[in-house]
Amino acid sequence: MIERHAVHRTGWLRAAVMGANDGIVSTASLIIGVAAAAGSEGQVLLAGLAALVAGAMSMAAGEYVSVSSQADTEAADLARERDELARHPEAELDELAAIYRGRGLSSDLAHEVAHALTMHDALATHARDELGMADFQRARPVQAACCSAICFGAGASLPLAIASALPLESMTRGVALSSLLFLMMLGALGARAGRASVGRAVARVAFWGVAAMGATWAIGSLFGTGIG
Repeated sequence: MIERHAVHRTGWLRAAVMGANDGIVSTASLIIGVAAAAGSEGQVLLAGLAALVAGAMSMAAGEYVSVSSQADTEAADLARERDELARHPEAELDELAAIYRGRGLSSDLAHEVAHALTMHDALATHARDELGMADFQRARPVQAACCSAICFGAGASLPLAIASALPLESMTRGVALSSLLFLMMLGALGARAGRASVGRAVARVAFWGVAAMGATWAIGSLFGTGIG
């Protein structure tokens, strides 16, 4: 039986949670800030929709660029390792055996394991054991970009939907409370998917969500008062 551990989910889980969390926090904060500045319902909803579109595109671009940089670095390291395996195969075999000796294997067994794995797939073995490149941690720019954009849009649509259903006078409180609830649910789901502490994750997202929405509410209130 092959065990599946939560660590195999870290690639897509990080992008999904970050995207949805940013979608909720940034859009809700913007809606609250504009509503606190006494903007009209149309202005508030337009600002929220703009935040959804711009934020999703920004998340996709940011993830793609950053993860592509990681992919470029991985490709360069693999190319260097491939060249070293071609030019100095014995030295690379000794290097691999030394790694296994450092992990507790005897000298003979370390050399035997290194030789067997080199015969099976030398580059993959060095990538994993020398460079620390596990397959589930490999950079996937397109996957990360799509995941972040979709999850941002899904997260941003929640406070936007709440705002569209409320009158302006109750929009600030309604969006703030519902968004806090959404954030806590997201924190709990992310923690369960990653098999981490639910309480800690919920407290973390709730704290930063309240801080962001409180800051934009204060700025919107001051700005609205200043121009009133």
